[in-house]
Amino acid sequence: MEKRLRLAPSPTGLFHIGTARTALFNWLYAKKIGGKFLIRIEDTDSLRSKSKYTQNILEGLKWLGLSWDEEPVKQSDRISIHKTYIKKLLDCGAAYRCFTTEDEISQLRDEQKKNGLPPKHDNRHRNLSNKEIETFISQGKTSVIRFKIDEKIDITWVDQIRGEIKWKGKDLGGDLVLSRRSLGYEIGDPLYNLAVVVDDNFMNITHVVRGEDHISNTAKQILIYKALNFKLPTFSHTPLILNSEGKKLSKRDCVTSIDEFKEMGYLPEALTNYMAFLGWSPKSAEGEILSIDAISEIFDLSDINKAGAKFNWEKLNWINSQYIKNMETIKLSKIIQKYWDEMSWEPPSQEWAIKLVFLLRDSMTLLKDAIDQSEPFFLIPKILKEGKDFLENIESKASLKLILNYLKEQNTEKLDKDKAKEIISEISKTHKVKKGILMKSLRVAFFGCLSGPDLIQSWELFSESKSDMSRIERCLTTV
Repeated sequence: MEKRLRLAPSPTGLFHIGTARTALFNWLYAKKIGGKFLIRIEDTDSLRSKSKYTQNILEGLKWLGLSWDEEPVKQSDRISIHKTYIKKLLDCGAAYRCFTTEDEISQLRDEQKKNGLPPKHDNRHRNLSNKEIETFISQGKTSVIRFKIDEKIDITWVDQIRGEIKWKGKDLGGDLVLSRRSLGYEIGDPLYNLAVVVDDNFMNITHVVRGEDHISNTAKQILIYKALNFKLPTFSHTPLILNSEGKKLSKRDCVTSIDEFKEMGYLPEALTNYMAFLGWSPKSAEGEILSIDAISEIFDLSDINKAGAKFNWEKLNWINSQYIKNMETIKLSKIIQKYWDEMSWEPPSQEWAIKLVFLLRDSMTLLKDAIDQSEPFFLIPKILKEGKDFLENIESKASLKLILNYLKEQNTEKLDKDKAKEIISEISKTHKVKKGILMKSLRVAFFGCLSGPDLIQSWELFSESKSDMSRIERCLTTV
């Protein structure tokens, strides 16, 4: 039998890191067992669902490299089918019309809270006669459809992550609402627990992998599966992603959407690599930098932890830096070129751009670091206080004059690394100037301070962009 897994996001907001990790776990396990990874957009909440969010989810999945195997299903296209199954449950006596008003429900909740009881519907209309139903309808009262839950029943299933899970019918909050309110004998639009069961059956889903916040829903859905004589899938409930305080990661933690991670300068390969280890501990793996394909070969749902997974920015940043360091320089330069384009910075040549990326990549954590670290190569930086203080040393300016005169006398318009080293050595030897003074003076000229990337490689780039001498000259007039 073909193994089929799915991601079923609601398009009510931007693609969330929690949903992305759920997608990744589904994708990885589908690949591991030779199954298919499918998408169902659960958009039956017409007020909150937006097509722009559907597009955002699909684009985010593509960016992460999580391709799907069949055309995505839109749940809203299947509302009439959902209603057909609700009617089946009504006809067989597994469901009924409930005319309890919102005010009555609020009053019931207030009484329960006052008495220290958990919120729970009292199923007051479970056994209405046909005459009583007709009376309510004739009075213009609206009704929802409720699914009968036997309070004495035990619901048990074996979870691939958590082992055996048991729920009692009395702990599920009373009879379950299957549809929104409607007038007369109409059936209102279906709600989540009914629609998800019908659609998982329609899509032949064999494995349901989702967050632990769905565990109580699973208990309710198993009852619906059985009432409709549907085959049960295998369930797995992943741990939540937690913030540094051990609470569920939310919008209050600032960064939660995949778009935000992308804008901050994270590579998709790094983010998927990090997310895989966010709650998953493989029995055996060589290192923590693994491609998505390599992870899929060793991935198993039974290796996912039960406890919540704390989001660790330092770990994500380290993984991202490793991917930047190990990426092909040409590929990385094409990515970084987009950041330069945004700043209207034009490299003198493609070769120059590649050399600059090669110089900077080991010090980059995020892709956007390329902006700050590249800026001194495109724009002449201001000389900071530490640079000015260093230039007050007579030897500093004297050494810069020696370098400038050498460049002019030798007509050295373009330097390579070897020639730059030769100039430093020759001036140091001929004029008895310490190499440290020469190099620090040059660093101030080039970067306006005493820190920065490799000086010799930087000089080669400044020489190619024909800005090395102008940078030195401006220091000779600086006090």
